Amino acid sequence: MAYSGKFKPKNPSKYRGDYTKIIYRSLKERQVMAFLDQCKDCLEWGSEVTVVQYLYDVDQKPHRYFVDFDTKFKTKSGKIVEHIIEYKPASQCIPPKPSKTNNWKAKKRYLNESLTYVKNQNKWDAATLYAEKLGKKFIVISEHDIKDMIVFKTIVDDDDAVIIKT
Repeated sequence: MAYSGKFKPKNPSKYRGDYTKIIYRSLKERQVMAFLDQCKDCLEWGSEVTVVQYLYDVDQKPHRYFVDFDTKFKTKSGKIVEHIIEYKPASQCIPPKPSKTNNWKAKKRYLNESLTYVKNQNKWDAATLYAEKLGKKFIVISEHDIKDMIVFKTIVDDDDAVIIKT
């Protein structure tokens, strides 16, 4: 069951955009939002404020992709780094495997998972190019990466690791 709702930041001045209209679409997204809002080394963040145009290989039409997070961190060396970050369940970050059963439900599930995987890859390729043009990095995180928010210590090079002070 998916959970969604409005997020109320404790530090609205850090939010890029209208802080009264922040929507989370999963509890994991809400967890990331709470972390970004309270992390002292996160200078600025936004949710679905970055829009990337991409071409979907399946229908060969352009689409718009609203990336989950846009962040600005101060590293321990004092450098300012910016990232465009997408949260996805780990199962959507790897190619699907066909089911060993040969019924229509299994085939349909495999087809849907395959289409989702292709769409995600198209989005992420476009977002990577978009971020590079802006001097940012694009990363995809999953539930495994946000455990204890360790990902925010390692999203930049080791010599510029983000200091996490919550």
